[in-house]
Formats: sequence, structure tokens, C-alpha cells
Amino acid sequence: MKNIIFVVGARPNFMKVAPVLRTLKNQSIFNITLVHTGQHYDNKMSGTFFSDLEIQKPNYNLNVGPGTHAEQTAKIMVSFEKVCHKISPELVIVVGDVNSTMACTIVAKKLNIKVAHIEAGLRSNDREMPEEINRLVTDSISDYFFVTENSGKENLVEEGQDNSKIFFVGNLMIDSLHYGLNKIKTKKVYNSNNYGLVTLHRPSNVDNIDTFKEILDALSEISNEIKLFFSIHPRTQKKINQYKISFSENIKILEPFPYLDFLHLMRDSKVIFTDSGGIQEESTVLKIPCYTLRENTERPITINQGTNHLVGTNKKSIVNSFKKNKYSINSGYKLPYRWDGKTSKRIVEILNDIIV
Repeated sequence: MKNIIFVVGARPNFMKVAPVLRTLKNQSIFNITLVHTGQHYDNKMSGTFFSDLEIQKPNYNLNVGPGTHAEQTAKIMVSFEKVCHKISPELVIVVGDVNSTMACTIVAKKLNIKVAHIEAGLRSNDREMPEEINRLVTDSISDYFFVTENSGKENLVEEGQDNSKIFFVGNLMIDSLHYGLNKIKTKKVYNSNNYGLVTLHRPSNVDNIDTFKEILDALSEISNEIKLFFSIHPRTQKKINQYKISFSENIKILEPFPYLDFLHLMRDSKVIFTDSGGIQEESTVLKIPCYTLRENTERPITINQGTNHLVGTNKKSIVNSFKKNKYSINSGYKLPYRWDGKTSKRIVEILNDIIV
């Protein structure tokens, strides 16, 4: 059998590999090795995903933990190189745009191992974002590209990638969304859906205290109209504690949820405020208005035909956008092409063709 390594490192990665791993289960063509870099080290942020999404237990956990970008990347590279020498894979599959994605791609290519990038080609055009650097580096040396929306394909072609190596497969995040929704059909977290959901974790938002306070001031004002549940990320909670930041009592802090519990909360919400890329996509499929607390997005389709409003990070722009749009979605709404829950099947068919 041909050896394939899947690399996961952070919360969104788990949701993206799960459908492919389930589709590949019980087949006899590929020998699958799952490597968890341990980039997300909080069990509430990662560990439960393996049970919620029925992913096999990782064959290797690199346990890199926290650190600066350089420290984390270096630890991943050193440990992953040893795994590659032991497994000798024909292909390494990386997903998304985290440090693990870039680090493992570099290691594989230095060892002359082919790399496939799932969610390739997305661009925010903001090189101050660590994720944008990870995307650019990963795509510059990968061999195969699985894209979620047309902008991804256009970006890759413009950057000189071979069109025959680019595959418009759809969005694995939506495969997991459908899978999760099917598992929670009859369950509700709260008796009312008259609430909004908040997630906030990007360093540019929470590490810059002035920006962080602007966002929280805006959300505090909005919470006078609708109660907000703030699903807190560990780094965000740390900053709130460190700077003793206060906000409206109408914003209720919630500990990180396992995936299915979080999906309950998101599915039943009336509106979402986030800086997450994946939630921009999920809210589009769920037809929930989403206010993205960033100056740019690498997922333009969620704005062009989805439910997403890009509102920036200052209080005035956030509040004004909410007052203008409230709970409405794009009048030209259309479900993005191939966001149909069948992306994993298309990827597996392609893997059967490219690995010979």
C-alpha cells in the first residue's frame, strides 16, 4: 500500500481532515498515518475533536505546545522530519494555514516528498497576518492544490501554478458541518435562539489591547439589543485577565466547547461576530448573518454571495454595520459551488489518480 501522512495541528484542521479519513476508512489502497503536531495543546480546543468527528487516534503526537512562531515552527520541523524518515510517505497532506501547515510542507519538500495542500490559494493580501505567510510559503512549494472557492484557483494561476495540479473540490469544513448537524438534530444548548455568538482569537485583535477594547466596546453596545455568548479562546481569556478588561454583563463568557456542543450553539444563534475564517464559511451555509471583525478576509465568496459582513475592528464601523444590516443576509445569497458535503469523496477520487 502507498503511504500517506495527514498533518493536523489546530482546531480547524481536525474538522477538515475528518471527512477524508472517514471516506478512506476500510480501504486497502493507502496506508494512512495521522500526525498531530500538538500546536493546539488545550484538550478543550483539540482533544475532543477526535471523538466528536470520529477521527482515528493520531499515530504520532509531536507535542510541540506553545511558543513564538519561530520556536513552534522549528520544533514541528525537527520532530516531523523524524516521522517522515520512519514512514517514507509517497504524499504528505497538509490543511489550512497554521504553522504546522507550513512547517511540515517545508520538511516534506526538503526530503523530496510530494505535498498536497487542502484549502489552497486563499489570500487576504495582508502580509502582517502570520496565516498569510503560511499560505504563501505552503502554496509556493506544494505539488497539488485542493481549492474551496474560485478565488483560490485564480490566485494560484496568477502566482504561476500549473492549472492541471489545481482541483476545485469544494469545502471540507462543510462536510464536517453537515456531519455534525446530523448528529445534533434534536439537541439544543439553550431554550431560546434569541442570542448572538462571539468568537475572537486572532493576535491582531486580542494582542493589540487598543483594538481589543474597541471590539469589546462595540459588542457591549450591541449586547444592549441582543444577549451575546462569548465562546472564549485561551489566548483571549489570558488577555482579559492580564489587562483586567471589563465589558457588558449582557455578554456571557463561555469556556471552549467541544465541537458538537459549539455547533449546537452556532446553529441556534441569531447572529455571529467572529474573526474566524471557518465560521465565515459555516455561517454562510447555515444562513446566519455573520459580522467578521477584521479588515480583510481570504474568503471573499462569503461576502459576495454568503451571509458575511466585513466590518473592521473599530467600534464605530462595527456598530454602524450592525445597525444597518441587523439580522439580514445578502439579498443575492447563493450557496457556494460544491459546498455540498461531498468534498471528501472528490478528494479521495483525485488521490487515487495522482498517487501511482
